[in-house]
Amino acid sequence: MMRIFRCVLASATLLASQIPLARAAEQTDLLLVLAMDVSRSMDRAKFLLQRQGYAAAISNPQVLNAIESGPHQKIALCFIDWSGPFQQKLVIDWTIIDGTAAASRFGDLVAQAPRSFSNSTSIGSGIDFATAQLARAPFEAERLAIDVSGDGTNNAGPDVRFFRDQAVAKGILVNGLVILTDIESAPNPRHTNPPGGIEKYYRDNVIGGAGSFVMVAEDYNSFGRAMLKKLIAEIATRHERQRSVSTMNVQTRTTSSLSSRTWMLSAQARIGITAKGNAEQ
Repeated sequence: MMRIFRCVLASATLLASQIPLARAAEQTDLLLVLAMDVSRSMDRAKFLLQRQGYAAAISNPQVLNAIESGPHQKIALCFIDWSGPFQQKLVIDWTIIDGTAAASRFGDLVAQAPRSFSNSTSIGSGIDFATAQLARAPFEAERLAIDVSGDGTNNAGPDVRFFRDQAVAKGILVNGLVILTDIESAPNPRHTNPPGGIEKYYRDNVIGGAGSFVMVAEDYNSFGRAMLKKLIAEIATRHERQRSVSTMNVQTRTTSSLSSRTWMLSAQARIGITAKGNAEQ
């Protein structure tokens, strides 16, 4: 009996030694999905301006300073293209950004990535796809966010609010960056210039979660500046303080919680917005 016990014990010990120990996922300060609209309203010039704006913002020293201010001093990003209901693509998989080299590599990949689609605009499907990327992320963070950029309303696929609400229920913050279109030159004014404006549409239908916000690029040429300010706001804002941020416009509007006014003034200074709510030019 003792011999049998020793054999079983030896076998169990050998088996245990062959099973790799599960490793804890690497901790970061933020998991952020960058979700870029590549629907048909984005002509080639607008597409390239968006790509270049994302690439430049990610590797900007101010963004890197914001990353270094976090307790883990690193964030994780992935980048997706989205258009119609069944047109979403993971362009760049999850990547740790912890310094200049990593940020530059990620930015170069964004700038060089070819266009994935050019069809209708299904914001809801884009948010759903982005939510799935967060679920499969190989890293961990207390803060999860989706950054949606676009210039028009949801005109295909399911109701955007359904997937927005699903994401928020999972603790994900959904922020928006809208690009304004001159109504006189808009090929489809009802899409890019809905009643109340595209900023209001995003605020009512797209963004969600405590502290979610919309930033506005007055045109495609100002997209890069808007993206820079948006990234800094997302990275530098701590979870417990996000309630103080509601809606930000790159050039005009900032609304803050009076109970967090002291912090908000500091945050405004970090992202280039003055106390009166006017962004520095």
